[in-house]
Amino acid sequence: MPIYEYECRDCKEQFEELRRITDKSQIICVNCKSTNVQKLVSACSFELKGTGWYKTDYKDKKPEKKNETPVKKTPK
Repeated sequence: MPIYEYECRDCKEQFEELRRITDKSQIICVNCKSTNVQKLVSACSFELKGTGWYKTDYKDKKPEKKNETPVKKTPK
């Protein structure tokens, strides 16, 4: 379940609430018990670390085979 941030418009208290996306119940301020609450947009704490997130990590580790047969030059 995601954590949402809210701010009460009456007392300006900011608080977090663990809720399901499908919850339809009204949010109540934890400080003044008002229902005049606004959902805030907050920064995400999701961070990608480690290998596997770059296209170079998925490349074949074998070196490319070069054509080893010598090319013959024809005289002009």
